[in-house]
Amino acid sequence: MFQRRWFTNHGKIVQEFEQRLRDHLKVKHCITVSNATVGLQLACRALDLTGEVILPSFTFVATPHAVAWQGLTPVFADIDPATHCLCPDSVESLVTDQTSAIMAVHLWGEPCATKRLQAIADRHGVKLIYDAAHAFHCESGGQMIGNFGDCEVFSFHATKFFNTFEGGAIATNDDQLAQRIYRMKNFGIAGPEEFDGIGTNAKLSEIAAAMGLSMFERIDQIASCNRSNHLRYATLLADVPGITIRSFNQPGQRNWQYVVAEIDADAFGCGRDQLLSVLHQNAILARRYFFPGCHRLKVYADQFNQAGRTLPNTDWVAARVLCLPTGTAMGQQDIDQVCEIILQAHQRAFSAGRNQAA
Repeated sequence: MFQRRWFTNHGKIVQEFEQRLRDHLKVKHCITVSNATVGLQLACRALDLTGEVILPSFTFVATPHAVAWQGLTPVFADIDPATHCLCPDSVESLVTDQTSAIMAVHLWGEPCATKRLQAIADRHGVKLIYDAAHAFHCESGGQMIGNFGDCEVFSFHATKFFNTFEGGAIATNDDQLAQRIYRMKNFGIAGPEEFDGIGTNAKLSEIAAAMGLSMFERIDQIASCNRSNHLRYATLLADVPGITIRSFNQPGQRNWQYVVAEIDADAFGCGRDQLLSVLHQNAILARRYFFPGCHRLKVYADQFNQAGRTLPNTDWVAARVLCLPTGTAMGQQDIDQVCEIILQAHQRAFSAGRNQAA
């Protein structure tokens, strides 16, 4: 790269990286982009979406932001409390003559109900996009995530299981859609001094692609480490009342990036936020995802009248979920320490409750 002095503009390293992605995902097209948020915006624009897009509220704010940034109206649907993914029944109830697409999210690497969502999209003649930011290297029904809907958008941000420092990719099996996205991400250029539409600059750099290629050398090792961490948390916390480490509802390959705990305040002795405070006091960087749900954020409640509608499953899950630290930097002793502090928090909470009752 440095010898060629070719640092951007779809050079050889980006081309090689895109080929590796296509091979890994077993998909016809995989177009790298500067980040996943821009990837979602490109997908909306390339699919000519208008009006309303139905999507979950229980997701990172980038998902509805990408929709609203394109001048579309995000319509928040509820989730399935068992999977934390978009609930097909909720989606079906929200389809109107203004709906142009469904944007589902494979949360935690858990695949959405792809068959049911596709059936809804086909029945109503709307597009189906997946935010697959959490789901690189994951499967659904024996098929790699990346092959569902009209397209799927991956994040390669530095915090993700597979990263290019900053970046993303759009996977699709639609030849025409892939061609539109390729041109749109490069200013709409169709040839020398020829533009077939308005585009933007969403290209991935050569250095980012080189980082992506290097990640393939460790992808199985990272997934294995993540899985070991997940299993250790699940084993050590199995007998602690009121805390459940989520596993997956569907079989298949996973990246195990997230260790997601659900806290039942009555059984545990204190609520999720109290436990989070204890962990933070002990310098443990646990996080509550995705609280309070995008439908409750002021930015959406102010701009979209329907944003504040009641989403009981979303509210219930958002009040219970706690993501525990994991990754290759976490050793067994680190996990043991986190679990010991959680156990102590449970014991102190119940001790305090008994004292108050007395």
